[in-house]
Amino acid sequence: MSKRNSLKYNQIIDAAVTVIAENGYHNAQVSKIAKEAGVADGTIYLYFKNKEDLLVSLFEVKMGQFVDTITTELERLPDVEDQLRALVRLHFQQLNADPELAVVTQLELRQSNSALRSQINEVLKGYLQVVEEMIVTGKQEQVFSDVINEKLGRQMVFGTLDEVVTNWVMKDCRYDLMELVEPVHELLLNGFKGNQSER
Repeated sequence: MSKRNSLKYNQIIDAAVTVIAENGYHNAQVSKIAKEAGVADGTIYLYFKNKEDLLVSLFEVKMGQFVDTITTELERLPDVEDQLRALVRLHFQQLNADPELAVVTQLELRQSNSALRSQINEVLKGYLQVVEEMIVTGKQEQVFSDVINEKLGRQMVFGTLDEVVTNWVMKDCRYDLMELVEPVHELLLNGFKGNQSER
């Protein structure tokens, strides 16, 4: 069994989410994370080089799981409009169900140094690729306007979802994020369809 599939590895990842959400990344000492995970301080270093490695690994694990979920869901939906709705729903659902993770991804990851942000951007590529492939499919099926730039389109999708969640976090998660699924889906869908009368 690889370290990444071990129970302790995942305990440490989950503990890091909790401690970073409560204390902020810079005040989240490894000792606090170890205590939350129920392991000795030194155990952390059996799995991670340092706190920075733990932060990137946290994002890698959570984003990897998320991309797997999205990919599975989209593959079973033949209609690209339904795929777009599912993407919005799943993005909001994951973070609505885990406000601590939302605080970490929306606030704490943004405060990391440029080297860390570069590694995090690498992890994001898998998600952006899924979005881009959906846009390409929509264009091929003539559901989306054929003038859409796929790379710009994927940035707009991710940027919209990201900003909606960030606003929710900044307002202390006081409302149900899931209530915004349909309005956001309609907004993005209408943007991608463009002016149908011009076809």
